[in-house]
Amino acid sequence: MSDQDPPKPPSGSSDSPAGPQKPAGARISGPEIVAQPDAKKDKKAGPGDQGWERDVVNRLAFAALNEQRRARRWGVFFKSLFFIYLFALLFYVPMTMKWDDTTISTGKHTALVELDGVIAANTPASADNLVSSLRRAFKDEDTAGIILRINSPGGSPVQAGYVHDEIKRLRGKYPQVKLYAVVTDICASGGYYIAAAADEIYADKASIVGSIGVLMDGFGFVDTLEKVGVERRLMTAGEHKGILDPFSPLKSHEVRHVQGLLDGIHQQFIDAVKAGRGDRLTDNPDLFSGLFWNGEEGVKLGLVDGLGSSSYVAREVIGVDKIVDFTARPDYFERFADRLGAVMATVIGEKLGLGNASLR
Repeated sequence: MSDQDPPKPPSGSSDSPAGPQKPAGARISGPEIVAQPDAKKDKKAGPGDQGWERDVVNRLAFAALNEQRRARRWGVFFKSLFFIYLFALLFYVPMTMKWDDTTISTGKHTALVELDGVIAANTPASADNLVSSLRRAFKDEDTAGIILRINSPGGSPVQAGYVHDEIKRLRGKYPQVKLYAVVTDICASGGYYIAAAADEIYADKASIVGSIGVLMDGFGFVDTLEKVGVERRLMTAGEHKGILDPFSPLKSHEVRHVQGLLDGIHQQFIDAVKAGRGDRLTDNPDLFSGLFWNGEEGVKLGLVDGLGSSSYVAREVIGVDKIVDFTARPDYFERFADRLGAVMATVIGEKLGLGNASLR
């Protein structure tokens, strides 16, 4: 190249064959790359730093875990408490009870036996329940006296006679233990039959006592069948097998037979009352007529010895105001099973769309 040649323009100039050059300070189009600050070098994180958010999340997570642990510990505590209670109920309490009794021995006491409702078989006031309760009460060495609390309109003469005879037997076997009948609302018919076996009878001034009699009732539909046009067809093997048939006319000899039966049972009732009450009864012609009186009139007639409640008799007559109930009750686990079965039946019925269904 000669000295005359002009100097070459610098690379990137407008005169370069590669094309026109961008003026100084111009930016190239396209994605811009921005350098991020180094978090490790920045000792003091500002609001834009994500480290504080992570710390808050961690703290919330640990707080939730602690709350779950506390809930789990309380759950274990209450479950353990429940099983301890269940263990005591199933094992400890039965071990502290006398196996032939329904009550825990509590020292000297007045025993209580309840007679509540109609006296009949397969009821709470059945002879089996009453006799078993009375036997336990007499047998208990801590029994100072027994209260037979009666609230009954009567019932079966067989069941009442069974209880009456058993009371007399137990009184003879345990002469040191006195039995007192205490009337609440009513003590009539079979209820009084049982009360007459007691050493003494107490009642409230408004209690109903008496009704010393026997009845047999029914209905007759002979005229009704004739009016409706229905024919009664009764076939029997035995001349009197259809006695007292409600659709057949009464026969005089059958009436006499039944009346003799009732009179015989009535006389048994009268003899039991006279044997139990003795000279305390007044000579009143209506005494065994089936009439009944209130407690005050009963005292005058000799049907009742005095006015007073169960607590009065325990405190003032027996002399021990602590009362222990010896009445035979349904087994707690049987009642629980019955209720559980009823609840399960209800739930199943609701699930099946049967409403409040239950097993009966």
